[in-house]
Amino acid sequence: MLTSLTVNNFTLVEALEVDFSGGMTALTGETGAGKSLVLDALSMALGDRADSDRIRRDQDRAEVSALFDVSRDPAAVEWLKAHDFATADADCLLRRVLTREGRSRGYINGQSATMQQLRELGEMLMDIHSQHEHQSLLRRDSHRQILDDFAGCTAAANALRDTYRQWAAAHQQLQRLASASDAQEARKALLGFQLEELAELALADGELQQLEAQQQLLANAEAILRDSHALMQLCRDGDDFNLQDGLSRAAHLLAAMPNKPAALQEVGNLLGSALIEVEEAGREIQRHLDSFELDPEQLQQIEERLSAIYQLARKHRINPEELPAKQLALQAELEELTGGADNLEALQQRSEQLRADYQVQAGKLSTVRAAAARELADLIEQQFATLAMKGARFVVELTPLEPPKPAPQGLENIEFLIATNPGEPPKPLSRIASGGELSRISLAIQVIAARHSTIATLVFDEVDVGIGGATAEVVGRLLRELGNGGQVICVTHQPQVAACAHQQLRVTKQTGAESAHSSIQRLQETERVDEIARMLGGATITETTLRHARELLELASQPS
Repeated sequence: MLTSLTVNNFTLVEALEVDFSGGMTALTGETGAGKSLVLDALSMALGDRADSDRIRRDQDRAEVSALFDVSRDPAAVEWLKAHDFATADADCLLRRVLTREGRSRGYINGQSATMQQLRELGEMLMDIHSQHEHQSLLRRDSHRQILDDFAGCTAAANALRDTYRQWAAAHQQLQRLASASDAQEARKALLGFQLEELAELALADGELQQLEAQQQLLANAEAILRDSHALMQLCRDGDDFNLQDGLSRAAHLLAAMPNKPAALQEVGNLLGSALIEVEEAGREIQRHLDSFELDPEQLQQIEERLSAIYQLARKHRINPEELPAKQLALQAELEELTGGADNLEALQQRSEQLRADYQVQAGKLSTVRAAAARELADLIEQQFATLAMKGARFVVELTPLEPPKPAPQGLENIEFLIATNPGEPPKPLSRIASGGELSRISLAIQVIAARHSTIATLVFDEVDVGIGGATAEVVGRLLRELGNGGQVICVTHQPQVAACAHQQLRVTKQTGAESAHSSIQRLQETERVDEIARMLGGATITETTLRHARELLELASQPS
């Protein structure tokens, strides 16, 4: 049950805190005063879409908090526990913050929550019936949803829709595989040829890099050999001069020098080290020359091998080093196609099983819908008698699909039909119902749905539009009856409806030179008389309208 609502900087509200009680609460006020903004704020707290233009002018953010007592709502308590939002007491606080930049943050009991979590919990805590719901009755899709909600088979309908989607996907894939057999054979032949070429090439991991390195070496063999001999001449074999002889003569000259200065003492060690390094370099060059051979035939073989690799890579439009991976991919594709017959059979079995599952689920759903359709029609006709539509017939028509085939919604189309006058055949609502009749039909459906609802708080936003007089009084009594078993919040312009409320809140708007703001006041008994008199007679309140207002309140408080 909703116990309080706190609103800050939301549309016309600067700061507002409203306490709610059980029973029926009526929200009244002049047109444009801001009655519906209370419901808009509640919707925002429950995770509905919110735009930054709902933030009060010259403010950076809007904030809405709704406090619920969930002590008698085991489903909500279980949800809070399952999502780690539970608290020690019976209160549940939903909070939403909206910034001017469009960022939105949600909280449940002080912990950060997603909008989806706010919506899931909100659907358990509150059910809002809109003033525009009667327009949705002109769409046949809404008829199926209303019937399924009444029958309590929404979960079964959703499960059926999932089964249908799985079957449809398997069926479509089966058709694609069956129609593509010729193309598959051609593809298998191409894959076999390509794999044969790759197998013949037999490119090993790392072979390409090794071949490219050898090709570079052999292609420059003559230059490498010539330069290597030149190095040997410089290091050791030169007749006129070589480093090894020069360093040796320098070392002997220094050793024979008498009275060597201190500055040259270390030079002898350096010359000796240099001579050792040059001798080692000469031995390495000699080993290289001894092992190095000019092999034009090997170079040709390597270049032919590289050419074959490059050519096959160009054929597949990939880099040469990607050829081994390409071979694996083609092999996997060929194996999949080769096993296509097995896959086709398995897919056929899956499609048939899903179709059988669908038929079982759809058959059960049709049975439940048929029974609920009769019950719903009877209950709505009973409500018609109280809503000045006595004698009207209401039919929930279930028409089997032709030809019979799986469909996401089940095996039948569902449509509401009505005959407003005795003796007339029932016809679709769009062809026969007037605007006022649509409003009353919608109200009858909403009242019946509310009676079967497990949600503690029911909100009705001007659902009494299009009715008046005695019918409005009946509507008020119906809402009061619903409030006796829980909590009903009703936005209304009808004095007969407001008089039936257990408590009444008046919304007023104050307009200044540069701004306007709305406020809400809980009315005491005498204030309720004045407000209902205003609703009856407009701006001028007379003793007659005051007397009439008192009579309405007295009649509403009497047992029906």
